[in-house]
Amino acid sequence: MARDLDNIGFMGELRRMARTSGAVGGIAARMAGNRLGIKTDKAVHAEELKAALGGLKGPLMKAAQLLSTIPGALPDEYADELAHLQSNAPPMGWSFVRRRMMAELGRDWEKHFESFSHDAVAAASLGQVHRGRLKDGREVACKLQYPDMQGAVDSDLRQFRAVLSLYKHFETTIRQDDVYLELSDRLREELDYRREASHLRLYGNMLAHIPEVTVPKPIEDYSTGRLLTMDWQTGRDMKTILGQDLPLEERNKMAKALFKAWYTPVYQYGVIHGDPHMGNFTVRDDYGLNLLDFGAVRIFSPQFVEGVIDLYNALINNDEDLAFHAYSKWGFKGISRETAQVLNEWARFFYRPLMTDNVWSMDESNSQIEARQVLERVYEGLKRTGGIKIPREFILMDRSAIGLGSAFLRLGARLNWHELFQELIEGFNVDVLAARQQEALRKAQVPVPLSSK
Repeated sequence: MARDLDNIGFMGELRRMARTSGAVGGIAARMAGNRLGIKTDKAVHAEELKAALGGLKGPLMKAAQLLSTIPGALPDEYADELAHLQSNAPPMGWSFVRRRMMAELGRDWEKHFESFSHDAVAAASLGQVHRGRLKDGREVACKLQYPDMQGAVDSDLRQFRAVLSLYKHFETTIRQDDVYLELSDRLREELDYRREASHLRLYGNMLAHIPEVTVPKPIEDYSTGRLLTMDWQTGRDMKTILGQDLPLEERNKMAKALFKAWYTPVYQYGVIHGDPHMGNFTVRDDYGLNLLDFGAVRIFSPQFVEGVIDLYNALINNDEDLAFHAYSKWGFKGISRETAQVLNEWARFFYRPLMTDNVWSMDESNSQIEARQVLERVYEGLKRTGGIKIPREFILMDRSAIGLGSAFLRLGARLNWHELFQELIEGFNVDVLAARQQEALRKAQVPVPLSSK
């Protein structure tokens, strides 16, 4: 019980701030020392930072993971460690779960269930999942939010802002002003499980014609702002699957399903799932995928999606004018032609699998060694040309691309990525996408994103 209550209320927030502010202060001291010529062991401190943040239940961990995917946002030693953070906070015990369920569904909540697992079957970033069976026989997953997550998010965002403000004093090549705003809005949206239920409806509609992907349906009568009940989807954990010696055909099926699940919504509806880590989907018996977590969803402007496709076409056709204007649609404001040329080197590397009409693996097209070399050159180029400000809409697109690339790499899939991409963007029209997006959002009753209010 004591561990359950550790992060509740004002005292819980003080404990949380004590744990995180020490880690943030450590970054400050070492950054300042490095600037003054005092050598510090950043690798050792990065491990300490990972240990300090790893026991938290999610918000600051998410921020740290996000920073680790943006080139130049943190020193390499920190980024490498934070990229591997996973929540290891203790789960809520059964007596506490019962009280939380009572708070959401009323004192007689158990009468609606034929069975309900006492132990969590999975941990989400802001809550934990229990398996149940309703009285009508339906198997369900109940995602129950951890207590006082609003306070935890507010506290962690303050620490995250402190990190970004601190880093800005020492590093101006890649300016992070909008990173805090974007993460703040997305995290606060994730706290609202009614919004996530609307995302389930939205993805169910957008992917209805994709047989390789299953999206659970929300069960409205047993869902609230802090409890999301949905259809149970039977599947195997991706990490377990990766531990098996699967034939290439099965690995390709999973990769193709993953590609369609993430990028069909982007290029046909202007919507992206911003958190493609392997805990957010399971593998069906036919090697299709069940998508499970829809908290981190971003709705793009149709012009942003048009800019992504314009940049792709510009790189294929070596059209520097089109590329320059595409970056403006991405939200890169006031950049010079020279800066755009630097960004083109980054873009050619990451677009390469989509630009080449060939069957190959991600390791063959985008090796990690080459990625490091390209990013170092791009960083130095941006530093030379005055730097850039990261636009808000770029952030989750970048995170998803990196996360998916990592998954494809681990799967060892060999596909014609160019062919898959061409199928998605064939006949693209920005006005058609805008109309389709509005209708999809209306039909699913998705609330207005916080950043649009």
